[in-house]
Amino acid sequence: MLKDMLVVDADSHWCEPPDLFTKRAPAAFRERVPRVEEVQGQLMWVFDGHPVGRFSAGGVIARDGTKESSFRALMEWEHDEVHPGAHDPVVRLAVLDECGIDAQVIFPSTIGLGGQDLGMVEDPALCRLAVEIYNDGMAEIQSESGDRLLPLPLMPAWDVDTCVREARRVAGLGARGVNMTSDPQDLGSPDLASRAWDPFWSTCAELRLPVHFHIGASQTAMTFFGQYPWDSHADNTKLAIGGTLLFIGNARVVTNMILSGIFDRHPDLDVVSVESGVGWIPFILEALDYEMSENAPEELAALGKLPSEYFRTNMYATFWFENNRNKLPDLIEAVGEDRILFETDFPHPTCLYPHPLQTVEAKMETLTPGTRRKIFGENARSLYRL
Repeated sequence: MLKDMLVVDADSHWCEPPDLFTKRAPAAFRERVPRVEEVQGQLMWVFDGHPVGRFSAGGVIARDGTKESSFRALMEWEHDEVHPGAHDPVVRLAVLDECGIDAQVIFPSTIGLGGQDLGMVEDPALCRLAVEIYNDGMAEIQSESGDRLLPLPLMPAWDVDTCVREARRVAGLGARGVNMTSDPQDLGSPDLASRAWDPFWSTCAELRLPVHFHIGASQTAMTFFGQYPWDSHADNTKLAIGGTLLFIGNARVVTNMILSGIFDRHPDLDVVSVESGVGWIPFILEALDYEMSENAPEELAALGKLPSEYFRTNMYATFWFENNRNKLPDLIEAVGEDRILFETDFPHPTCLYPHPLQTVEAKMETLTPGTRRKIFGENARSLYRL
């Protein structure tokens, strides 16, 4: 089935090394950019003297390729215990070859899945420096990999104009998309429904930079644990509950984007719901049509088309573990075969490693050869200009 087929992994992750920022920062800023320090007995990312997020190994694949218990790996491992392919681009390319993957889109892990932690200090120039350090490093990795590794640049979401400038800058470095927090209002900007963001959407559409919203990419609304699990659950069960509801949490992004009228004003804009799965999307789109017709008919009439119709023209979602009951063809029909991307989530807890393609082979065999080719790689080839 996989012979001569392009395979693009649309969601994987780096496990950021502790010197990610300090080794690249100008000497005058090395003590202020994000660095790893022990705070009250716990390793933390410290940014300009302020703890902004927990530092950990960030993955569950061990150096020998085995999978560790999620809670132990994420909460107890040292950074050097995780698979070197989680942070070494040369080894990551070997992982791709081992798994039969041609190219891979990569997101952060411990600095915020949408990079939101890099806007948490009061000095905007320092925050911008941190974002630029990250983005410059990712551009180098992409270039040196021959565009097989596509680490998406982060956006300085605390300011619209700065986002526009950074989008243009990273496009000049070869970026094939941008990674955005779902809640820039946490960092002092308007929320994404505001027309203040129109210059950013316009720029991304013009430069063919799809805007990515990874699950959990928020300081407030969609953190990994949040308030989802009840306290009496075991730690690993809490991880499972948090992970499950984070998938559904991206329904918030999809519905808000569609109803904001963004795609009427910017019909060439592409948005990707990352690591969210696709099984919930048909229900949410159906519910959105119904709820708007019942509760907001005037606002519904102001849209250019039904809310459910925007997904097929402007949005993508990623698929990896779903549909063990052979209902994948029905799901494809509901969502659209041109709007689904394949992912592995390496090296995170739900990743398909070590045999990602074999893991989904039986599910994909229920689809036509043309649909398989689109989901495994042709949709991504078009979206990321590969």
